[in-house]
Amino acid sequence: SSLTGGATPRGDLLISTRSLTNITLLPGSRVRAGAGVRLAELRRVLAAEGLYYPPIPTYDGAFVGGTIATNAAGAATFKYGSTRPWVDSISVILADGSHVEIQRGAVSASPQGFFELERPSGEVSQIPVPTYAMPDVAKLSAGYFARPGMDLIDLFIGSEGTLGIVTEATLRVIPLPRRLVALVPFESDHQAVALTAALRNAARSSWQGKGHVDVSAIEFMDGRALALVPDEAFSRANVTRPHRDAGLLLVQLELTDNGDATLEELGAILDACDVDTDPQIAMPDDERGATRLFELREAVPSSLNAMIAAAKLRVHPDLQKTAGDFVVPFERLEESIALYRDVFNRFGVEHAIWGHVSDGNMHPNLVPRSIDDVKRGKEALVEMSRAVGKMGGAPMAEHGVGRTALKQQMLRELYGERGIEEMRAVKRALDPEWKLAPGVLFPEP
Repeated sequence: SSLTGGATPRGDLLISTRSLTNITLLPGSRVRAGAGVRLAELRRVLAAEGLYYPPIPTYDGAFVGGTIATNAAGAATFKYGSTRPWVDSISVILADGSHVEIQRGAVSASPQGFFELERPSGEVSQIPVPTYAMPDVAKLSAGYFARPGMDLIDLFIGSEGTLGIVTEATLRVIPLPRRLVALVPFESDHQAVALTAALRNAARSSWQGKGHVDVSAIEFMDGRALALVPDEAFSRANVTRPHRDAGLLLVQLELTDNGDATLEELGAILDACDVDTDPQIAMPDDERGATRLFELREAVPSSLNAMIAAAKLRVHPDLQKTAGDFVVPFERLEESIALYRDVFNRFGVEHAIWGHVSDGNMHPNLVPRSIDDVKRGKEALVEMSRAVGKMGGAPMAEHGVGRTALKQQMLRELYGERGIEEMRAVKRALDPEWKLAPGVLFPEP
């Protein structure tokens, strides 16, 4: 992930997958895609055939290979999950140069806790399965996946390129849903979480055939985050900027009819949650309007990135983006948001919060004004990470670990030194010379 430096070479050889751009539709609602396919292109090709790949993250400039390497997840994780369950097979180049095709269901971990992987040469490698317990959260991109009896393909998904180079993948797809997008204002974190909870409950009822509020994603932007966004971005989205303290929820719903029943039920939920301002709606026939609303959501991180880039020139060259990628069980979400604000305030730094509220994954961001802010912001994030772990959550939800010292520290604290050593044992079994992505996830030996 570009947010963790996982693909940034430091005196290494860089392997480009830019030419691996084949896209082939397969029978059985599947598509074969090269690692170098951009998600925007995959989305375009599939849409032309009335198909959809659900776990596309909010940044559709990412590549298929990168999303598999990080088990990427996006706004619609609430309904569809992360990348992992949508991958049927992968082609992988191992550290010794051998090529293997790993099919879901073909190789599972033995009761003794290891895989047997046969290489083209006939050599069989024994790969241990880590024994640490992973947090039970909606999404996770924190080291090697580990579960008794797990599938071999799931070890490679989310391994951040440290175990092999994914060159192609077979992905599951579904019929392209018709979407309705609503931009809903909120006055407080409490109201935002209460409304999200009500929408989640209504969505689960709709999946059982009871009701029409079929929510696939809810995005959260607080007032501080919106204050970073220039007026031009609001104008392009045809959205009136909320008052200073108000935030916005961006709600994506799926329709099977003309939407009248959905709008009626949605209105009742908003009334029950004391939402006084009418939402801005983009109906399925207004895809341009829906896209502009999501572009407003993406303007939040891009605006902070632009601010930091300017401050690097004006204030200090070491000024950098400093943010959390935390996920907690939904019932702890409101508590966690209050924690993020309290910790940032105690460290005396400005902040903004946005994220995928429907699955409990939030991004508390430092808004730095000085290099000292960055130092204090990192200390604040470490404190938040420890608290998130005590809530049953995880400090790495979707961006991965990469080479970031702060993320690697969080990974060690999540699983302990024993857990990191178990990951190293997996790495040694597949890449004993540490050729692939050295320094990613954990330092080189």
